[in-house]
Amino acid sequence: MTNVKQLTHGGENAEAYWSPDGKRLIFQSTREGGKCDQEYVMNADGTNQHLVSAGGGRTTCGYFLPDNKHIIYASTSAAGPTCPPDADRSKGYVWAVYPSYDLYIANDDGSSPKRITSTNGYDAEATVNYKTKKIIYTSLESGDLDLWSMNLDGSGKKQLTNEYGYDGGAVFSRDGKMIVYRANHPSTPETKQKYADLIKDNLTSPMKMELMVANADGSNKKQITDFNCASFAPTFTPDGKQILFSSNKHNCDGRKFELYLVNVDGTNLRQITNLGGFTSFPEFSPDGKKLVFVTDWKGSSPYEFNVFTADWK
Repeated sequence: MTNVKQLTHGGENAEAYWSPDGKRLIFQSTREGGKCDQEYVMNADGTNQHLVSAGGGRTTCGYFLPDNKHIIYASTSAAGPTCPPDADRSKGYVWAVYPSYDLYIANDDGSSPKRITSTNGYDAEATVNYKTKKIIYTSLESGDLDLWSMNLDGSGKKQLTNEYGYDGGAVFSRDGKMIVYRANHPSTPETKQKYADLIKDNLTSPMKMELMVANADGSNKKQITDFNCASFAPTFTPDGKQILFSSNKHNCDGRKFELYLVNVDGTNLRQITNLGGFTSFPEFSPDGKKLVFVTDWKGSSPYEFNVFTADWK
């Protein structure tokens, strides 16, 4: 990575993803006195940062649609305008899987939001393939946290995974033929019970996640990491031959994450960053020349995370 540039300054900024033309980024942020994440859009150089979610509830996982005129994101706003409570950390380091999360499509200025899922449970973590025009997301519709796909209008929902445990954070390869995602499939009675107990409380633990690749329909699944740590936020390189992801594999119980690159068959693992803190959520620009990522590097206060871009050589 060269020509590293910081685009946001202050607050908790995360999950920045490119528009189809590479000129803008959508990201989530808690800033300016806000109590939980909302969706923002900015130009690729960091200018013109503006709110695009409705402002109520909590949001996550914004993404552009292929027409470059609409966005998709998850929101709890149907359950009310206030932020749902933070995850109960007395149960350890856990993520909340709010049952009020549903997916919404809106114009790219945030107007005319339309709810496209209504599951009695979590629907979030949506990303989009610009070639096949398919959405992939995580849902509790089956009673477990599985991957699903659907068309851009919310029709044609199809369950892609059915292993007991968490499957999420999925993205397509650029040709739409493969997916990569993070997974936690408990295998012992104790770990299965712990997972079940957390799900009952709308929680999940992210500290033991491995990466999986599969065909776009969920077939031919293969685990490509075996670190017994937390690996997540995977993305394919533009040629589809490698996967860039975030992991704490150098300290499995720690909160420090770096970026790693690995072949799609799990070979040739190498570390890309060494920033010494939390670095994650990488994604390549549509032309493959730039990378966007989030890190607490250069943060001026605890829990400050900012969006950066860099040239990718």
